[in-house]
Amino acid sequence: MKIIKNIWHLLVLASIFGASFAAFAQSTANYPDKTIKIIVPYAPGAFNDAMARIFARKLQASMGQPVVVENKPGGGTVIGTDAAAKSAPDGYTLVVNGFPLTVNQFLLAKLPYDTKKDLTPVILGGETPNVLLVREDSPFKTLQEFVAYAKANPGKLNYAASGAGTSQALSMEYLKSIAGIYVTQINYKGSAPMVTDLLGGHVDVMFDNFPNAMPHVKAGKMRALGITSAKRVASAPNIPTIAEQGYPGFDVSVWYGIFAPANVPAPILQKLNAELNKALKSDDVKDNFAAAGVFILGGSIDDFAKFNKAQDAKWSSVISKSGIKAE
Repeated sequence: MKIIKNIWHLLVLASIFGASFAAFAQSTANYPDKTIKIIVPYAPGAFNDAMARIFARKLQASMGQPVVVENKPGGGTVIGTDAAAKSAPDGYTLVVNGFPLTVNQFLLAKLPYDTKKDLTPVILGGETPNVLLVREDSPFKTLQEFVAYAKANPGKLNYAASGAGTSQALSMEYLKSIAGIYVTQINYKGSAPMVTDLLGGHVDVMFDNFPNAMPHVKAGKMRALGITSAKRVASAPNIPTIAEQGYPGFDVSVWYGIFAPANVPAPILQKLNAELNKALKSDDVKDNFAAAGVFILGGSIDDFAKFNKAQDAKWSSVISKSGIKAE
């Protein structure tokens, strides 16, 4: 009798697990069957936002479901990233992030999420340098003039950044540490308001991503004092690197990628990765990215995971050795 009872329990459990597995298999096979949301932890107007909208348009066309973009700026990308990390692991919430995701874990004392445990990589989109910018009517014509003034007047100049852990802030903090200058950080919720205040004379200088910066440089509203990549950019050959202006080894590349909450089923992640790789290879996306000065990367989920690991090693070392602190 006891044996029969145990067999009955096993059959019930098998039925439950079988039904659960069937439901799981069906949910992954039918993905997506509702709206996908891409969170952008920046204000509208920056290239990260534009990239998310390009991806959203491509995914919507290829996957047959609406794909919406939701801006959640603030906290150096922490607010939007936390919202994504705490979302259901079903593939219907994604987040654009990159450089800040790496450095925040080494700069900030506490994060509301665990970068390695609560998020999973989907695809590495591309990378681009930052540009050091002043207004066109600024007295600083070169990087050397800016550094000389900042050294002679510590704390008198200020700079705009979209949070302590962003590439703009870390580029300046890195420059401050190796040039021996002090410039006060003013935080903003994204690139667009930073640009407004630089042009309005409320801040003196700022770093910004190449795609955000170049329209203002080309329009004659801003002057570029240097670029953060190791080599000059082909589409802007007249802008010297910071490295060649007396700071050898200075190299900050800003990368962008798509992440999902941890524990999203592997078939869904693979499907997203495949569709996003297709998007990156399309002619219009390649043209958009090239015009913006962004180098397309793409690749597998494993490629992205290895890239993240290498970035962690690089920036934990740089931040530790330079003594850079989040303000």
